[in-house]
Amino acid sequence: MPARTSVPAPSPPTPSTPATAPAQSLSANPGPSPGPSPGPDASSNLWSSLTLAAADIKLSHSIFALPFAVLGAFAARDAAGPWPRFAAQLALIVACMVMARTWAMLFNRLADAGFDAANPRTTRRAIASGRLSRARGWALALTAAAGFVLCCALFLMLYGNPWPLTLSLPVLAWLAFYSLAKRFTALCHLLLGTALAISPIAAGLAVDPSRALTTTHLLLAGFVTLWVAGFDVLYALQDESFDRQRGLHSIPALLGPRASAWCARLMHLGASCALLLLGLGLSGPLGPHADARLGTLTLIAWALATALLIAEHAVLVRRGLAGLPMAFFTINGVLSLVVGALGVTDLLVN
Repeated sequence: MPARTSVPAPSPPTPSTPATAPAQSLSANPGPSPGPSPGPDASSNLWSSLTLAAADIKLSHSIFALPFAVLGAFAARDAAGPWPRFAAQLALIVACMVMARTWAMLFNRLADAGFDAANPRTTRRAIASGRLSRARGWALALTAAAGFVLCCALFLMLYGNPWPLTLSLPVLAWLAFYSLAKRFTALCHLLLGTALAISPIAAGLAVDPSRALTTTHLLLAGFVTLWVAGFDVLYALQDESFDRQRGLHSIPALLGPRASAWCARLMHLGASCALLLLGLGLSGPLGPHADARLGTLTLIAWALATALLIAEHAVLVRRGLAGLPMAFFTINGVLSLVVGALGVTDLLVN
């Protein structure tokens, strides 16, 4: 998932101080030369660049959106269709998800390298610190984007489905747009939510376009939008002073911490309601009746997800920003897995 880009330190960065070491006289014996120091790009080959970039963008955090793409794919699957065909489609969907997130996160790091370099908490990010050059970063980002388009093209070549390829470039553009949005709107949190929320709809389109815009997929997308936007607002509480100093837009910079926390709670309340409607199988005006196979286990997922969201806010109330790593990464990662796993199981057993 793309994460907030610029995370400020609790206090503004201190100005750099000039070097104080005295100059050596020409008569002094400087001793043996240590030799040239390595350049700012520590990535001497492709493999080291890949590992450096993967660590920097936290490839493991793909877990936030991936379960919802898998759930969207299962919801669009023809229960009478052959499993080998669906398994191959699912493998392509997972590859698309990883490629798309890699593109989005690398674009994020490239676009915000200047902000990251100015922030003491983010100066060690690979591109901001110079350990990964901009040229190498762009090469990896564009390779990921090309890989995404190629995987989308395989749906056309193997299954005669043109939609993934047709929408591939607009999707890449939308994923990159979030990194620029905070320069002009405080609604950037909702834009991030929609960037992840397209995953269940896109997966459904890849499996069967005729089953991709059902109420099930729309409610899933609504849940993901509000869930992600809510925890991104909480994450942005760290950025409040930095965003104001740098002229960046966010809900915390606009409203302050207290009102922002309540905005996040309201978003998570809306997310919980969307998941409840999904479990109840209620129909809606935007699509066919929600999948009747989603029932008991989805309602259990709703109860657990709601409990996790409450726990997330409780951790932040009790521990403040010190509790953010647990609230942002651990709790939300568990929530994503719980909803995805129970939803898929519901579809399979019913």
